Amino acid sequence: MKFGHRPMLLAVCVVPLLSGCISTAASIVTAPVRVAGKAVDWTTTSQSESDRNLGRRVRKQQAELGRIDRQYQKHLSACRRGDQHACDLARQDYEQIQAISPSVPNQR
Repeated sequence: MKFGHRPMLLAVCVVPLLSGCISTAASIVTAPVRVAGKAVDWTTTSQSESDRNLGRRVRKQQAELGRIDRQYQKHLSACRRGDQHACDLARQDYEQIQAISPSVPNQR
């Protein structure tokens, strides 16, 4: 009869110890999934980030187009006054405007 109680006593003492092992084992098993999820979050761009980046890029292109257009107008004005070098520069500016314009959305 003495041996009948020992396994039960042993089981009662060991169960709390095993619950910690099971918890640790579960953490170890799920760790790669959590790490992979974080990696995906770090490497993907949310829609709002994408929209913000697009807005910045468009504003930068519009600013560049505006800068070239002002330069073109200045050179064109000098060209009309008879400055041949300014005419050449105005042509170059115009070519740049034509090359950039299709990729820049209209300002509204």
